[in-house]
Amino acid sequence: MISRVPPSGLTLPERRVGRPIVDGELLDVPVWVLTEVPRAVRLTVLETSSTDRSRPVSASAPVPVRERRRQQTRAEILEAAWRLAERDGIAALSLRELATEVGMRAPSLYTYFESKAAIYDAMFAQGYRELDAMKAGLELDPDDPVGTLERNIEAFVDFCGESLARFQLMFTPAVPGWQPSAEAYAVSVTTYERSVEDFARLGIEELRHFDLLTALLSGLASQQLANDPGGDRWRRLSREAAEMYLAHVHKGRGQP
Repeated sequence: MISRVPPSGLTLPERRVGRPIVDGELLDVPVWVLTEVPRAVRLTVLETSSTDRSRPVSASAPVPVRERRRQQTRAEILEAAWRLAERDGIAALSLRELATEVGMRAPSLYTYFESKAAIYDAMFAQGYRELDAMKAGLELDPDDPVGTLERNIEAFVDFCGESLARFQLMFTPAVPGWQPSAEAYAVSVTTYERSVEDFARLGIEELRHFDLLTALLSGLASQQLANDPGGDRWRRLSREAAEMYLAHVHKGRGQP
């Protein structure tokens, strides 16, 4: 249970101020962690009164069996969709073949996804979450902007090289007539905004410079995929590309 003021009749072990997540929504409010937590409420608070500030305190209701099975089936459908997209091309995804791949009839897919577009939406959002997770593992060193950018370029080219279908869905208009829904697109916007914040620490602060960087990244990745799949001909240019790009961005600022 979350409350701005502790309700009467309940024992409070301590007041913990943090950023709670309730049903997936992040709130900027002080919270009281009560000794009695209803099963219907999910709560995660990062403690500020504890010596270990990185460990979350959580209380979560168990996921019902039916919902857990539904989520598992959705994941299996998406996994199969990626396999078919890699084999046949992202635009050639067939619901009939997808249903066969997961052992069900085509109409049964609509129990889990309302349309073929919804499957593409889920794949698109999944791709950006994977990109976000990859970027989160990269060290950002403002004292070594060239090395940091070089590692980011290499990681991005590698990420794109892992799946041509994913690259096409995320970064090209490869599926005629389909555009990501607002919900799916919001996931990509979150990744974009985090990237803007990260690269600003390297002195890449103007939007036109960030646009140029995205063109550089996607250009190297697409060349690698198209002309040397599985190789490193364009990946090897990461250091040179980083030096050239940062020299242009920092031109006139008196920076190296």
